[in-house]
Amino acid sequence: MISDPHFYLAAIPAVILMGLAKGGFAGIGMLGVPMLALVVSPVQGAAITLPILMVQDAISIAAYWKKWDTRNILILMPGAIIGIIIGYLLAAKVSDGPFYLALGFISVVFGLRSLFAANLTPKKAGIPAGLFWGVAAGFTSMIANAGAPPFQLYVLPQRLARDIFVGTSIAFFAIVNWIKLPGFWALGQFTEQNMLTTAVLIPLAVVSTWAGVWLVRRTSNDRFYKIIYGLMVLVGLKLMHSGIELIWL
Repeated sequence: MISDPHFYLAAIPAVILMGLAKGGFAGIGMLGVPMLALVVSPVQGAAITLPILMVQDAISIAAYWKKWDTRNILILMPGAIIGIIIGYLLAAKVSDGPFYLALGFISVVFGLRSLFAANLTPKKAGIPAGLFWGVAAGFTSMIANAGAPPFQLYVLPQRLARDIFVGTSIAFFAIVNWIKLPGFWALGQFTEQNMLTTAVLIPLAVVSTWAGVWLVRRTSNDRFYKIIYGLMVLVGLKLMHSGIELIWL
């Protein structure tokens, strides 16, 4: 188990943010990823958090049972599988900076436009776009647990009911996390130290996930979408910052 107190100063708020995200405030969990990057390597941080995310997935699936849009999941999943494979094969070779910068910029523009626009017309889930954003979600999820922005760019314009949007996000990423599992196992990251650290953080993960569910259920549909768009802008800004750092530093 990791014993450095500095690790837990970063890990505890990161796990709380992940729990709130799994409870329904999609995207906010990605704001916790940079916290872990301050104290452990990105790969080790992803390995420690993946089992935590899977426990949180189980809680969220139970809370939003059958409240998901199957068509969206079926459209996104083939691309996500391709993206996960690409991420596993190329994570150590590809330059992520331009990708993060572009994805962050798109997320910020879309989030701001949606945040301040009135009476947005819902759009139907298109198959070509779903395959594209599925690849992007799978790739970014594999290399940095950052699959929420591509998913949101595809699903948010459909203006699904609050619980259906949350349930679809949870079900999609629950499947994605199980698909990612063999890759992290092959990378040799499920060490005794990492898994004992995960076990210590799981109780906090459970409590924070239920807190997220509780908060979402007390948020109106319109206010919920305003919050999600606002979080999308924050996440997009973080992606742009990460992209600029990777390109110029």
